[in-house]
Amino acid sequence: MRTDINYLMEILNQDSGFIDITTHALVEPGLNVKAKVISKEDGLVAGMGLVSALLDYYKISILKNKIDGSIIKENETLLEMEGDARSILTMERTILNFLMRMSGIATLTSEMVKEARKANPNIIIAGTRKTTPGLQFWEKEAIRIGGGDTHRYRLDDAVLIKDNHLVLVGDVVTAIKLARDYASFTKKIEIEVENLEDALKAANAGADIIMLDNMDTNQIIKVLNTLNKEKIRDEVLIEVSGGINPENISEYAKTGVDIISSGYITHSAGVLDMSLEIEYE
Repeated sequence: MRTDINYLMEILNQDSGFIDITTHALVEPGLNVKAKVISKEDGLVAGMGLVSALLDYYKISILKNKIDGSIIKENETLLEMEGDARSILTMERTILNFLMRMSGIATLTSEMVKEARKANPNIIIAGTRKTTPGLQFWEKEAIRIGGGDTHRYRLDDAVLIKDNHLVLVGDVVTAIKLARDYASFTKKIEIEVENLEDALKAANAGADIIMLDNMDTNQIIKVLNTLNKEKIRDEVLIEVSGGINPENISEYAKTGVDIISSGYITHSAGVLDMSLEIEYE
């Protein structure tokens, strides 16, 4: 898990700059206070591991906290801390941004997983690489906390042959052969296709995973039925992607595919609203 302090400090410094002018002007050094983070809505907690590492570096004691994956209710406290007031105030927005963003993704992921599994108990709901640069790992971690699959963290995780690769290579079969010859045996070979003909070519060429991209549910069912008829359905995982959101995910799950990947989980997730309150007498 990526909690190296240099990474966290870089993010914090982007916000604080050379000095938190307001805090240093108003708050005397060495002042010890308590503070708590409160959720303003129901959801799922994510980001506590990262925030804990940041607080530990600044010697801010955690008095009580919800663990990642915990259910949180409106007006419920998810983190209580104690330590230097200047440090807490300087980190306030960074702490909240991480917790709010990651908890928002985890909450949405959990909702989409639950909805899809009403229709297909074995379905895998995965994220995509439509993440915020610099926060890829943590947004993927939020998906995992929410019960989803991270898919690829980076380009070196697996082979995924997409439409623009095929434009340059020319055809599905050649692309799969080139990928198989180049990549280690440890790497899965996935290919994105947009029609039944290419799906059949990919399956017969030995693809491990076929992504049916931007197909409607009728087209997806036709592909699955044809693969079953050809007796090759069990030899390949079928993933669908493209325009899938909380409103239509159930219909895609009903088709019987193995995986649904959705960029909506990250690019359209809201934040879980939270606030940090100082307690001082």
